Amino acid sequence: MKVVVSIGGSVLAPDLDSPRVSAYADVVETLVDDGCRVAAVVGGGGVARDYIGAARALGANEIELDQLGIDVTRLNARLLIAALGEGVATAPATDYEEAGEILRNDDVCVMGGVAPAQTTDAVSAAVAEYVGADLLVYATSVPGVYSDDPNEVADAEQYPQLSAAELVDVIAGLEMNAGSSAPVDLLAAKIIQRAGTRSIVLDGTKPERVLDAVRYGDHDGTDIVPEAAGDDLTYWAE
Repeated sequence: MKVVVSIGGSVLAPDLDSPRVSAYADVVETLVDDGCRVAAVVGGGGVARDYIGAARALGANEIELDQLGIDVTRLNARLLIAALGEGVATAPATDYEEAGEILRNDDVCVMGGVAPAQTTDAVSAAVAEYVGADLLVYATSVPGVYSDDPNEVADAEQYPQLSAAELVDVIAGLEMNAGSSAPVDLLAAKIIQRAGTRSIVLDGTKPERVLDAVRYGDHDGTDIVPEAAGDDLTYWAE
C-alpha cells in the first residue's frame, strides 16, 4: 500500500516543537513496519509566513516569496528526516520523479515544496497521482472539510464524506469568500478529482490520528471518495 501524508508546517512543528516531529516520525515508521510505502510532504507553516512577510516588506516579488516559502518547507522536511533516521532518503526530494524513485527503492520519501505558485497541498496531491498512491491523508489544523470556515462561522457544517467533484465545489466556494480558509487548496482538490485518489482530511495535531486513519479507517475527519469507488472504505485492510 502506498500512502502520501501531507503534514502542515504548523501541525508538524509548532514553535519548532521537536516532540511533535518525533511523534510524526513514529507514525511514519509504524506505517513502514506495517508494509506501507510512505511519502510525507511537509508545509512551511508559521515560520514560512514570517519569512514571507519580512521579505515582502523588503520588496521581494511574488516568485521570490514563493521560493522563500519552498526553502522553509524543505527545512521542515529535514527536521522530519532527522527524526526518521535510517530507511529514509537523506535529503528532501525536489521533484516528482525523485520522489517516485525513492519509493521504488523502498525508502521513505520526505519533501516540501516543488515550484513557485504551487502549495504543498497541491504537491501532495500530485505526488499521490504520480506514484499511484492508495491513500492521501491531509493532516491539518482543522478537523475536516467544512461548508464555511469554522473559525469564522459558528454553525459551519463538517462533511463526513464528499466525492472528489463535491470537494472541488466546496473548496471553490470557500476560496471565493474573502477571509475564508480551506483545509486544502483548489488546485489540490482538482488533482484529487483528476487522479481519483482516495483521500482523508483530518485534524493532525495529534499524530496518532493519522495512524488510526490509515490502519483502520478510524477518524473524525472527511473522507474524499472517488466517484468510481464503492462505499466500503476498505483500503486500510488490504
